[in-house]
Amino acid sequence: MAKHASKSPVAESGLDTQHLRLWLQMLKAVRSIEGLLRERLREEFGTTLPRFDVLATLYGMPEGLKMSQLSRHLVVSNGNVTGVVEKLVGEGLLERTNVETDRRAFLVRITPKGRTLMDEMTQKHREWVHEYMGCVSEADAFRAISIMIDIRHHNS
Repeated sequence: MAKHASKSPVAESGLDTQHLRLWLQMLKAVRSIEGLLRERLREEFGTTLPRFDVLATLYGMPEGLKMSQLSRHLVVSNGNVTGVVEKLVGEGLLERTNVETDRRAFLVRITPKGRTLMDEMTQKHREWVHEYMGCVSEADAFRAISIMIDIRHHNS
């Protein structure tokens, strides 16, 4: 007598296929826009997306962050952030100071020069994202944001 593998209710409903299709479409959309943003940042500002991400994070946190906090916020390793920060410090866009309570830690802040650059870059970035997502209505954007938040909360 042969045993039959029982099908899961999800597989029977096709929901697993739809979830997979949704994931692939989300991934393709993100990669597409990310590629366009990388190209625009390089062409118009001579910079990279990782540099922009570091500057943007510190732009929103004028009090600065420890390197470990910055890498956690960006979801990358300390080693990845260190090289980018070193170059930005060298260009006068960031400043690094010792943390008084922890001699091994550094606090990184955006400089006035970095803030001026980010004023321009964030405005352009906002325009580009609006351009790339112009086919999405406000109602659909609200719904998509809600779905992304639900996914993140479900998996955290």
